[in-house]
Amino acid sequence: MAPMTSVYGRDLDLNLLRVFTVVAEAQSVTAAAARLYVTQPAVSAALRRLSTAVGAPLFVRQGRGLALSARGERLFAQVRPHLESLVDAALSPPSFDPATSTRTLRLGIADGVVGWLLPALLARLEQAAPRMRVIALPVQFRTLGELLRAQHMDVAVTVADELPAGTRREDLFVGEFVCLFDPRHVHGNAKRRSAPQTMTLERYFACDHVIVTYNGDLRGIVEDTLGRSRRVRCSVASFANVGDVVDGSALVATVPALMARHICALRPHLQTAPLPFTLPVPPVELIWREAVDDDEACRFLRASIIAIARRATSSARGAP
Repeated sequence: MAPMTSVYGRDLDLNLLRVFTVVAEAQSVTAAAARLYVTQPAVSAALRRLSTAVGAPLFVRQGRGLALSARGERLFAQVRPHLESLVDAALSPPSFDPATSTRTLRLGIADGVVGWLLPALLARLEQAAPRMRVIALPVQFRTLGELLRAQHMDVAVTVADELPAGTRREDLFVGEFVCLFDPRHVHGNAKRRSAPQTMTLERYFACDHVIVTYNGDLRGIVEDTLGRSRRVRCSVASFANVGDVVDGSALVATVPALMARHICALRPHLQTAPLPFTLPVPPVELIWREAVDDDEACRFLRASIIAIARRATSSARGAP
Protein backbone atom coordinates (compact mmCIF):
# COMPACT_ATOMS: atom_id res chain seq x y z
CA MET A 1 0.00 0.00 0.00
CA ALA A 2 1.32 3.44 -0.92
CA PRO A 3 2.11 5.80 1.95
CA MET A 4 -0.67 8.26 2.78
CA THR A 5 1.63 11.18 1.98
CA SER A 6 2.07 9.97 -1.61
CA VAL A 7 -1.69 9.52 -2.01
CA TYR A 8 -2.37 13.05 -0.79
CA GLY A 9 0.45 14.40 -2.91
CA ARG A 10 -1.11 13.34 -6.20
CA ASP A 11 -2.97 16.12 -7.97
CA LEU A 12 -6.34 14.41 -8.34
CA ASP A 13 -9.69 15.68 -7.13
CA LEU A 14 -11.36 12.53 -5.84
CA ASN A 15 -14.77 14.04 -6.56
CA LEU A 16 -13.95 13.53 -10.25
CA LEU A 17 -14.16 9.78 -9.66
CA ARG A 18 -17.68 10.20 -8.29
CA VAL A 19 -18.71 12.15 -11.41
CA PHE A 20 -17.07 9.54 -13.62
CA THR A 21 -18.90 6.68 -11.87
CA VAL A 22 -22.30 8.35 -12.23
CA VAL A 23 -21.70 9.09 -15.95
CA ALA A 24 -20.62 5.48 -16.51
CA GLU A 25 -23.80 4.21 -14.86
CA ALA A 26 -26.09 6.67 -16.63
CA GLN A 27 -24.24 6.47 -19.99
CA SER A 28 -25.20 10.10 -20.46
CA VAL A 29 -23.77 13.45 -19.40
CA THR A 30 -27.27 14.92 -19.24
CA ALA A 31 -28.65 12.17 -17.03
CA ALA A 32 -25.56 12.25 -14.81
CA ALA A 33 -25.86 16.03 -14.38
CA ALA A 34 -29.47 15.60 -13.24
CA ARG A 35 -28.47 12.91 -10.71
CA LEU A 36 -25.60 15.02 -9.39
CA TYR A 37 -27.62 18.27 -9.29
CA VAL A 38 -25.03 20.11 -11.37
CA THR A 39 -24.95 21.51 -14.89
CA GLN A 40 -23.99 19.55 -18.01
CA PRO A 41 -20.93 21.77 -18.66
CA ALA A 42 -19.72 21.03 -15.11
CA VAL A 43 -19.93 17.28 -15.74
CA SER A 44 -18.16 17.60 -19.11
CA ALA A 45 -15.40 19.69 -17.53
CA ALA A 46 -14.94 17.10 -14.78
CA LEU A 47 -14.61 14.31 -17.33
CA ARG A 48 -12.00 16.27 -19.28
CA ARG A 49 -9.97 16.89 -16.10
CA LEU A 50 -10.11 13.21 -15.17
CA SER A 51 -9.13 12.07 -18.69
CA THR A 52 -6.17 14.45 -18.58
CA ALA A 53 -5.09 13.08 -15.18
CA VAL A 54 -5.46 9.49 -16.36
CA GLY A 55 -3.80 10.18 -19.71
CA ALA A 56 -6.39 8.41 -21.83
CA PRO A 57 -10.00 8.91 -22.98
CA LEU A 58 -12.52 7.25 -20.68
CA PHE A 59 -15.64 7.37 -22.89
CA VAL A 60 -16.49 7.00 -26.56
CA ARG A 61 -19.63 8.13 -28.33
CA GLN A 62 -22.23 5.44 -28.86
CA GLY A 63 -25.32 6.72 -30.64
CA ARG A 64 -26.79 9.47 -28.49
CA GLY A 65 -25.07 8.22 -25.41
CA LEU A 66 -21.65 7.29 -24.08
CA ALA A 67 -19.84 4.00 -23.69
CA LEU A 68 -16.78 3.28 -21.63
CA SER A 69 -13.44 2.94 -23.39
CA ALA A 70 -11.15 0.05 -22.49
CA ARG A 71 -9.33 2.32 -20.02
CA GLY A 72 -12.66 3.54 -18.72
CA GLU A 73 -13.86 -0.05 -18.17
CA ARG A 74 -10.80 -0.84 -16.05
CA LEU A 75 -11.13 2.38 -14.04
CA PHE A 76 -14.85 1.81 -13.45
CA ALA A 77 -14.26 -1.74 -12.23
CA GLN A 78 -11.61 -0.55 -9.79
CA VAL A 79 -13.31 2.62 -8.53
CA ARG A 80 -16.94 1.61 -8.08
CA PRO A 81 -16.62 -0.86 -5.16
CA HIS A 82 -14.29 1.49 -3.27
CA LEU A 83 -16.58 4.47 -3.86
CA GLU A 84 -19.56 2.53 -2.54
CA SER A 85 -17.57 1.54 0.56
CA LEU A 86 -16.57 5.15 1.19
CA VAL A 87 -20.17 6.36 0.90
CA ASP A 88 -21.35 3.56 3.20
CA ALA A 89 -18.66 4.44 5.74
CA ALA A 90 -19.67 8.10 5.70
CA LEU A 91 -23.43 7.64 5.81
CA SER A 92 -24.06 4.40 7.68
CA PRO A 93 -25.35 4.80 11.26
CA PRO A 94 -23.09 3.92 14.20
CA SER A 95 -22.94 0.21 14.90
CA PHE A 96 -22.19 0.40 18.65
CA ASP A 97 -23.69 -2.48 20.62
CA PRO A 98 -22.91 -2.43 24.36
CA ALA A 99 -23.44 -6.18 24.60
CA THR A 100 -20.53 -6.85 22.25
CA SER A 101 -18.41 -3.71 22.58
CA THR A 102 -14.81 -4.17 23.72
CA ARG A 103 -14.14 -0.44 24.20
CA THR A 104 -11.96 0.79 27.03
CA LEU A 105 -13.00 4.21 28.33
CA ARG A 106 -11.11 6.54 30.64
CA LEU A 107 -13.20 7.89 33.52
CA GLY A 108 -11.97 10.75 35.68
CA ILE A 109 -13.55 10.32 39.07
CA ALA A 110 -13.35 12.51 42.17
CA ASP A 111 -12.30 11.00 45.45
CA GLY A 112 -15.65 11.58 47.15
CA VAL A 113 -17.52 9.96 44.24
CA VAL A 114 -15.64 6.66 43.91
CA GLY A 115 -17.45 4.76 46.67
CA TRP A 116 -21.02 5.19 45.50
CA LEU A 117 -20.41 5.42 41.73
CA LEU A 118 -17.70 2.99 40.65
CA PRO A 119 -19.10 -0.26 42.14
CA ALA A 120 -22.56 0.54 40.77
CA LEU A 121 -21.12 1.41 37.36
CA LEU A 122 -19.14 -1.83 37.14
CA ALA A 123 -22.23 -3.82 38.13
CA ARG A 124 -24.21 -2.07 35.40
CA LEU A 125 -21.53 -2.79 32.81
CA GLU A 126 -21.42 -6.43 33.89
CA GLN A 127 -25.09 -6.71 32.95
CA ALA A 128 -25.29 -4.54 29.84
CA ALA A 129 -21.73 -4.32 28.49
CA PRO A 130 -19.70 -7.22 29.91
CA ARG A 131 -16.72 -6.73 27.60
CA MET A 132 -16.32 -2.97 28.07
CA ARG A 133 -13.61 -1.79 30.43
CA VAL A 134 -13.07 1.37 32.44
CA ILE A 135 -9.81 3.01 33.48
CA ALA A 136 -10.64 5.09 36.58
CA LEU A 137 -8.39 8.11 36.96
CA PRO A 138 -8.24 10.20 40.17
CA VAL A 139 -9.24 13.77 39.39
CA GLN A 140 -9.92 16.97 41.30
CA PHE A 141 -10.65 20.54 40.28
CA ARG A 142 -6.94 21.41 40.13
CA THR A 143 -6.01 18.58 37.75
CA LEU A 144 -9.19 18.35 35.67
CA GLY A 145 -8.34 21.03 33.11
CA GLU A 146 -4.95 19.58 32.23
CA LEU A 147 -6.34 16.06 31.86
CA LEU A 148 -9.03 17.36 29.50
CA ARG A 149 -6.58 19.41 27.46
CA ALA A 150 -4.27 16.41 27.13
CA GLN A 151 -7.23 14.23 26.08
CA HIS A 152 -6.34 11.73 28.82
CA MET A 153 -9.96 11.00 29.71
CA ASP A 154 -13.31 10.65 27.99
CA VAL A 155 -15.68 11.46 30.88
CA ALA A 156 -15.26 12.90 34.38
CA VAL A 157 -17.47 13.06 37.47
CA THR A 158 -16.29 15.73 39.86
CA VAL A 159 -16.70 19.29 41.11
CA ALA A 160 -15.22 21.82 38.69
CA ASP A 161 -14.58 25.50 38.24
CA GLU A 162 -13.57 26.88 34.86
CA LEU A 163 -13.04 24.34 32.11
CA PRO A 164 -10.96 24.49 28.92
CA ALA A 165 -12.59 25.26 25.59
CA GLY A 166 -14.18 22.29 23.88
CA THR A 167 -15.66 20.86 27.10
CA ARG A 168 -19.26 20.02 27.91
CA ARG A 169 -20.71 19.78 31.40
CA GLU A 170 -23.99 18.73 33.02
CA ASP A 171 -25.04 18.95 36.67
CA LEU A 172 -25.65 15.55 38.26
CA PHE A 173 -26.76 16.75 41.69
CA VAL A 174 -26.03 19.21 44.47
CA GLY A 175 -25.11 17.25 47.58
CA GLU A 176 -24.51 18.18 51.17
CA PHE A 177 -21.96 17.53 53.89
CA VAL A 178 -22.66 15.63 57.11
CA CYS A 179 -20.78 14.71 60.26
CA LEU A 180 -19.51 11.13 60.42
CA PHE A 181 -18.49 9.63 63.76
CA ASP A 182 -18.33 6.51 65.91
CA PRO A 183 -21.03 6.87 68.61
CA ARG A 184 -19.19 4.37 70.81
CA HIS A 185 -16.40 6.88 71.32
CA VAL A 186 -17.70 10.37 70.58
CA HIS A 187 -18.68 11.83 73.97
CA GLY A 188 -22.41 11.89 74.67
CA ASN A 189 -23.48 9.41 71.98
CA ALA A 190 -22.62 6.02 73.44
CA LYS A 191 -26.09 5.50 74.93
CA ARG A 192 -27.98 6.79 71.91
CA ARG A 193 -26.65 4.73 69.04
CA SER A 194 -30.11 3.93 67.65
CA ALA A 195 -31.51 7.42 68.11
CA PRO A 196 -31.23 10.25 65.55
CA GLN A 197 -28.12 12.25 66.32
CA THR A 198 -27.70 15.99 66.54
CA MET A 199 -24.54 18.07 66.45
CA THR A 200 -24.64 21.53 67.96
CA LEU A 201 -22.21 24.22 66.86
CA GLU A 202 -20.53 24.21 70.29
CA ARG A 203 -20.18 20.45 70.32
CA TYR A 204 -18.89 20.34 66.76
CA PHE A 205 -16.01 22.69 67.48
CA ALA A 206 -15.30 20.94 70.78
CA CYS A 207 -14.65 17.63 69.00
CA ASP A 208 -11.38 16.47 67.49
CA HIS A 209 -11.55 16.16 63.71
CA VAL A 210 -10.05 14.27 60.81
CA ILE A 211 -10.21 16.24 57.58
CA VAL A 212 -9.66 15.50 53.91
CA THR A 213 -7.38 17.94 52.15
CA TYR A 214 -5.42 17.79 48.92
CA ASN A 215 -3.03 20.52 50.10
CA GLY A 216 -1.13 18.47 52.66
CA ASP A 217 -2.07 20.83 55.50
CA LEU A 218 -4.58 21.09 58.35
CA ARG A 219 -7.14 23.33 56.66
CA GLY A 220 -10.34 22.07 55.10
CA ILE A 221 -13.59 23.36 53.64
CA VAL A 222 -14.88 24.49 57.05
CA GLU A 223 -11.83 26.68 57.73
CA ASP A 224 -11.91 28.11 54.22
CA THR A 225 -15.66 28.82 54.31
CA LEU A 226 -16.36 29.85 57.91
CA GLY A 227 -12.95 31.28 58.74
CA ARG A 228 -13.02 29.31 61.97
CA SER A 229 -10.53 26.64 62.95
CA ARG A 230 -11.45 23.16 64.19
CA ARG A 231 -9.42 20.97 66.48
CA VAL A 232 -7.88 19.04 63.62
CA ARG A 233 -6.01 16.00 64.89
CA CYS A 234 -5.30 14.45 61.49
CA SER A 235 -5.59 15.20 57.77
CA VAL A 236 -5.74 12.59 55.02
CA ALA A 237 -5.63 12.93 51.27
CA SER A 238 -8.58 10.69 50.43
CA PHE A 239 -12.13 10.10 51.57
CA ALA A 240 -11.40 6.39 51.13
CA ASN A 241 -9.42 6.51 54.39
CA VAL A 242 -11.94 8.38 56.51
CA GLY A 243 -13.94 5.34 57.61
CA ASP A 244 -10.80 3.59 58.82
CA VAL A 245 -9.72 6.62 60.83
CA VAL A 246 -13.12 7.41 62.40
CA ASP A 247 -13.93 3.80 63.27
CA GLY A 248 -12.94 3.16 66.88
CA SER A 249 -11.89 6.75 67.54
CA ALA A 250 -13.39 9.93 68.98
CA LEU A 251 -12.72 11.82 65.76
CA VAL A 252 -15.43 13.51 63.70
CA ALA A 253 -15.22 13.78 59.91
CA THR A 254 -17.10 16.19 57.66
CA VAL A 255 -17.84 14.33 54.43
CA PRO A 256 -20.27 14.40 51.48
CA ALA A 257 -23.54 12.71 52.41
CA LEU A 258 -23.37 10.10 49.64
CA MET A 259 -19.85 9.17 50.67
CA ALA A 260 -20.98 8.91 54.29
CA ARG A 261 -23.80 6.54 53.26
CA HIS A 262 -21.29 4.34 51.49
CA ILE A 263 -18.97 4.29 54.53
CA CYS A 264 -21.85 3.50 56.90
CA ALA A 265 -23.01 0.66 54.63
CA LEU A 266 -19.61 -0.96 55.15
CA ARG A 267 -19.41 0.05 58.84
CA PRO A 268 -23.02 0.13 60.11
CA HIS A 269 -21.93 0.98 63.66
CA LEU A 270 -20.85 4.44 62.45
CA GLN A 271 -23.41 7.25 62.37
CA THR A 272 -24.01 10.59 60.70
CA ALA A 273 -25.57 13.85 61.82
CA PRO A 274 -26.41 17.07 59.96
CA LEU A 275 -23.90 19.87 60.20
CA PRO A 276 -24.83 22.66 62.65
CA PHE A 277 -24.11 25.23 59.94
CA THR A 278 -24.52 25.59 56.21
CA LEU A 279 -21.70 24.96 53.76
CA PRO A 280 -22.02 26.16 50.17
CA VAL A 281 -21.77 23.02 48.06
CA PRO A 282 -20.98 23.22 44.34
CA PRO A 283 -22.73 20.70 42.08
CA VAL A 284 -21.17 17.39 41.19
CA GLU A 285 -20.94 17.47 37.40
CA LEU A 286 -20.65 15.11 34.49
CA ILE A 287 -17.92 16.52 32.24
CA TRP A 288 -16.74 15.38 28.84
CA ARG A 289 -14.85 16.55 25.78
CA GLU A 290 -16.87 17.81 22.80
CA ALA A 291 -14.73 15.53 20.63
CA VAL A 292 -16.52 12.48 22.08
CA ASP A 293 -19.97 14.05 22.22
CA ASP A 294 -21.26 11.78 19.44
CA ASP A 295 -19.21 8.72 20.42
CA GLU A 296 -21.83 6.04 21.10
CA ALA A 297 -19.73 4.22 23.71
CA CYS A 298 -19.14 7.47 25.60
CA ARG A 299 -22.84 8.31 25.35
CA PHE A 300 -23.64 4.92 26.86
CA LEU A 301 -21.19 5.55 29.70
CA ARG A 302 -22.61 9.03 30.37
CA ALA A 303 -26.19 7.71 30.38
CA SER A 304 -25.19 4.97 32.82
CA ILE A 305 -23.57 7.48 35.18
CA ILE A 306 -26.62 9.77 35.06
CA ALA A 307 -28.93 6.85 35.90
CA ILE A 308 -26.73 5.76 38.83
CA ALA A 309 -26.49 9.31 40.20
CA ARG A 310 -30.26 9.78 40.01
CA ARG A 311 -30.90 6.51 41.80
CA ALA A 312 -28.30 7.27 44.47
CA THR A 313 -29.60 10.77 45.21
CA SER A 314 -33.23 9.61 45.13
CA SER A 315 -32.42 6.84 47.59
CA ALA A 316 -30.57 9.31 49.82
CA ARG A 317 -33.57 11.66 49.92
CA GLY A 318 -35.85 8.79 50.86
CA ALA A 319 -33.54 7.50 53.59
CA PRO A 320 -34.55 8.25 57.19
